[in-house]
Amino acid sequence: AERMNINVQKQSLTDFLRLILKNQRLNYLIRDNNILISYEPDLTENLNHETSAAVATPPISGIVRGVDGIPLVGVNIEIKGAHKGTITDADGKFNINADPGAILVFSFVGYVVREVKPGNAVNLNIQLERESESLNQVVVVGYGTAKKATLTGAVTTIKGAELVKSPSTNLSNSLAGRLPGLTSVTRSGEPGLDGSILRIRGSNTLNDNSPLIVVDGIPGRAMDRIDPADIESITILKDASAAIYGARAANGVILITTRRGSNSKPQLSISLNQGWASPTVIPKMADAATYAQMINEIKFYRQRDPLYTPEMIRKYKDGSDPLSYPNTDWFKETFKPYSSQNYANVSVTGGSDNVRYMFSVGTKFQDGTYRNSATNYSQVNFRSNIDAKLNDYIRVSFDFAGRQEKRNYPTKSSGRIYSATLRGKPNIRAFWPNGLPGPDIERGENPVVLATSETGYDRDKTYVLESIAKIDIAIPWIKGLSVSGNASFDKAISNKKLWQTPWSLYYWDGQSFDANNEPTLIKGMRGFSEPRLTQSMIDGGRTMMNALVNYSTTILKKHNIKLLAGIESIKGDTMNFSAFRRFFITPAADQLFAGGDMNKDNSGSASVNSRLNYFGRVNYNFNEKYLAEFVFRYDGSYIFPEKKRFGFFPGVSLGWRISQEEFWKENISFIRDFKIRGSWGQTGNDRISPYQYLSSYGFSGVAIFDEGVENKALAELRIPNPNVTWEIANQANIGFDALFLNGRLSVTADYFNNLRTNILHFRNASVPATSGITLPRENIGEVLNKGFDFEIGYKDQAGDFRYAVSLNGGYQKNKIKFWDETPGAPVYQQSTGHPMNSGLYYNSMGIFKDQATIDAYPHWDNAKPGDIIFEDVNKDGQINGLDRVRYNKTDLPTFSG
Repeated sequence: AERMNINVQKQSLTDFLRLILKNQRLNYLIRDNNILISYEPDLTENLNHETSAAVATPPISGIVRGVDGIPLVGVNIEIKGAHKGTITDADGKFNINADPGAILVFSFVGYVVREVKPGNAVNLNIQLERESESLNQVVVVGYGTAKKATLTGAVTTIKGAELVKSPSTNLSNSLAGRLPGLTSVTRSGEPGLDGSILRIRGSNTLNDNSPLIVVDGIPGRAMDRIDPADIESITILKDASAAIYGARAANGVILITTRRGSNSKPQLSISLNQGWASPTVIPKMADAATYAQMINEIKFYRQRDPLYTPEMIRKYKDGSDPLSYPNTDWFKETFKPYSSQNYANVSVTGGSDNVRYMFSVGTKFQDGTYRNSATNYSQVNFRSNIDAKLNDYIRVSFDFAGRQEKRNYPTKSSGRIYSATLRGKPNIRAFWPNGLPGPDIERGENPVVLATSETGYDRDKTYVLESIAKIDIAIPWIKGLSVSGNASFDKAISNKKLWQTPWSLYYWDGQSFDANNEPTLIKGMRGFSEPRLTQSMIDGGRTMMNALVNYSTTILKKHNIKLLAGIESIKGDTMNFSAFRRFFITPAADQLFAGGDMNKDNSGSASVNSRLNYFGRVNYNFNEKYLAEFVFRYDGSYIFPEKKRFGFFPGVSLGWRISQEEFWKENISFIRDFKIRGSWGQTGNDRISPYQYLSSYGFSGVAIFDEGVENKALAELRIPNPNVTWEIANQANIGFDALFLNGRLSVTADYFNNLRTNILHFRNASVPATSGITLPRENIGEVLNKGFDFEIGYKDQAGDFRYAVSLNGGYQKNKIKFWDETPGAPVYQQSTGHPMNSGLYYNSMGIFKDQATIDAYPHWDNAKPGDIIFEDVNKDGQINGLDRVRYNKTDLPTFSG
């Protein structure tokens, strides 16, 4: 075969290929700017047709597309290990002769290389992923974006498309197990109040550990009720990369970016979900017969006569007299096995070169788990994101989002209802045969009634409006320089109405029957003696304005520099008002005007807040091999005294892409990309009550009489601390990122060491209450938190079937280095050196089998066989409070994944 090498310019490559593809006897192989063309003459033309047909291998054909489904022109297809290949034509199609065991390598500029073993397949449908899906992926960071390949911080992200797959009606519930280093614990499934507790790398402070939420660049917004269909991505900043958010970033930052329009025809997307939720665990309670037997055992233990005779226990067990000897499963009577929830969203995206848009409308509903439930949550939301290009240098965008949240509850809390269910005696009826509710144990708490609207209602309707206006200006006379400005206004109005009415329960004396041989029931009123109404309203608003300057340049084609500088102002205000009336004539009128004038009351308050800060970032990389980043924020907060209002929070990170070194490429090329990185920085936590530096006074319950006129008395609320300041988080991190198997296998791992100092806490433990001193909180605490997190992912495609699997996890363990301990406490009971919120417990060693074992070991007074053996920790021959030991387990997991 004759061969020739032709060097062509990249911009003319496509046209050149279209011409030469007409010759079916040419094979093509493209490497960089060189095209290797091989001509192989057909030597089989004179052979017997039957013989050639017996040995010929059918050609392999197919089509290559991108992730958007559009055919790719000029994709290079090579048989691995052979200098033979071809390219796709103008329709993305290809045809190549290859043995069944051959491996085809598909490569294209800007896309991830992919290897495919056709086997017996003769028609392939290949999809290539852009490099942006791996090394060139753009990741959202504080006040900007960064290329994943050059990222030096501990940052992890997830696409919104993954979150839509979760049936949860609360966004925070959908994050569990999806992001390494993020712990999500849901402690309540009550509709409308089911937000998860989020912790980035565990707990680091004795105070508030909640991360900062930033939505479309606006800090402090709520995330729970955002429609997952509106989300483009969620990113968490776990290390010093969060320092650009200053005094609010010590607990990590969660960045949420919403979807935007595209340069395409209108695309309609509809998402529907109908689901059912059930309680995770239902306690298994004793039946009536077992309960009666247990009561008798307790009586015996206390040397008293049994309460239930064997005949009574038999009737409870066999159900022969259900009216007088019922057997009630209170959880079955109160909770239903399933409750419904549904979700719907309709969105439209599209646009042109000049205007792009995204419109979305969604709705949610979640029912409570009670029978005849008064509990439910519903929501309606919309979002509109519009981007416009005014000219080659100026772009603007306008974002609007709003939602209505409705929460409906009974007048008793879910905790009270659950407690009443748990305490319900199985030998008391929930309902009588005629359907009327049975009696209570105490305080009118029959859970089958408390969970309904029979006691009134507790309704909360909230309206939220969020808006952003943005302008970006590229300075035409300085390449790489741009300025931008953002202005946002958020508003939230909540109206709450608590209507409490008396309810009825029914009792039977166990003997009386009416003419129809039905038990004669006695009606009893429970709750308040008359209806009562409390209404309240909260009105809050916040404005944020910032200005940013961005500059990027490349020097000598290898020195890449990016600069960011910004200033930001945030102001907010909140006003609330409430009113109360009682002595309503009838439960039919649930408006304030219908209440009596006696004992009516009202209240109200207001607050303001303000922040001012300056921030910046410097990025440098040498040929995307040696990486460095410096971020800072000079942050000022209304929470602290004027002379100590501002603080400086720096963060620095370094990275080295070892895989870009020649020695790596020559010896360890199977690891496509390998980067090590490290960071250190200081961030702050100002989540404390404001104005602690001021002497504060408030009205007390004491009245002062002046000639028969009652006046409220003022009392000092706290002693001021003029030196109060924010907590300081010293954060260190080291990690690596690696890609194997041509990008199909990815591994990321990090180790961190966080030291939190200046934690605000009371010194009351070392100052006895008998001193009469009420001390202010001081910045005295220290907590150390260490751990690691990792993520391993694999993605590939088999024919038209694409799949991706991943495994992630995180481990963290904290310990208190210092806070105010009670003097004289035994070392084994002190919390210093142990995790925060670890408790004191008695150590169980087994069960006393008989009186001899009781007499042989220290025990509680009046201990009996069957009682628990508690360890005598201090070996003083008695069991008391000094035998409790510190238990390191807390209500948050140390490992999650």
